[in-house]
Amino acid sequence: MPAIAPLEHLKAGRFDTPEILKKLASSSRRLAELKGIAASIPNQGILINTLALQEAKDSSEIENIVTTHDELFKDDVLPEAFANPAAKEVLRYRQALRVGFEQVRATGLITTNHIVTIQAELERNSAGLRKLPGTALKDGAGRTVYTPPQDPAEIVALMGGLERFINDPGLFDADPLIKMALIHHQFESIHPFYDGNGRTGRILNVLYLVKEGLLDIPVLYLSSHIVRTKADYYRLLQTVRENDTWEEWVLYLLSAVEQTAGQTLATIHAIKAALFDYKHRIREGYKFYSQDLINNLFTHPYTKIEFVQRDLKVSRLTATKYLEALTEGGFVQKHKIGRGNYYVNVALSGVLQPQPVRPTTP
Repeated sequence: MPAIAPLEHLKAGRFDTPEILKKLASSSRRLAELKGIAASIPNQGILINTLALQEAKDSSEIENIVTTHDELFKDDVLPEAFANPAAKEVLRYRQALRVGFEQVRATGLITTNHIVTIQAELERNSAGLRKLPGTALKDGAGRTVYTPPQDPAEIVALMGGLERFINDPGLFDADPLIKMALIHHQFESIHPFYDGNGRTGRILNVLYLVKEGLLDIPVLYLSSHIVRTKADYYRLLQTVRENDTWEEWVLYLLSAVEQTAGQTLATIHAIKAALFDYKHRIREGYKFYSQDLINNLFTHPYTKIEFVQRDLKVSRLTATKYLEALTEGGFVQKHKIGRGNYYVNVALSGVLQPQPVRPTTP
């Protein structure tokens, strides 16, 4: 297996093909639309919370950590009542993404130390970069298909080179979306950690777009596309290593950006419509209407009395009265688990967990 070369050794001009430039234009346009519609949501935390959970679910599914929206939302609202390890692991992904986003927002950089912190949050350990040999990537039949660098000093040097490539715009004169594709491949090829490389690398994708100003908040998640095209994803990762097919890899990631941005646009439009519908009807029908209440209902697809108490700064009795009234009005559905209750935002749940359409019988 040839050694991993610094990305700046590639010729930027090789990506100026008609096919790549056409796909770059359409994916950039979609991404700009997404940035705009995301900015139109009054409370950005609503999107960060709900869409990050969707990404966490899809990214974890690639690693065969499978759970459902219902399990995730339940664990989020009543963690003491659930012992679902997959859901808890997926929720750690969302927290790792938040940690990374705060780092980028605070520093404008993505450093090796930042990446190590993200992975530590994800895996709940402090093992750091790999220090022992033996890591190899295998296919479904158990055959080794790729052996990443084994020498700890080489891993540190390669991560240092990747850090420079990420943060120094003068190293490689190419569009950020092309650079994102190269960075993702390089990170996965270095495979710097014992565990969590795939999920950390997918977090790195969206953080790089935020760092480059293509997004204000991390709402473009490629994992849903990768789940649907998993075989192509792994095949293309490997053919770049074996045959230098960088152009095909870049086209794959640009298509992923375009398609995922389009899907996310539709989701945000639906969230926005539901939010303004609830805002209008609750304001018209209930004296206790407040923007804080709307924010609570849409930040937490499943909410509970304690969340309303905290967010609205009201007593438990008052929070209970609000949620009971909204249950009677059909805005939320009340569910009991053990000694606790949780309340499902009917409209938001419908957006995030659409039910499959059943064919009608003639």
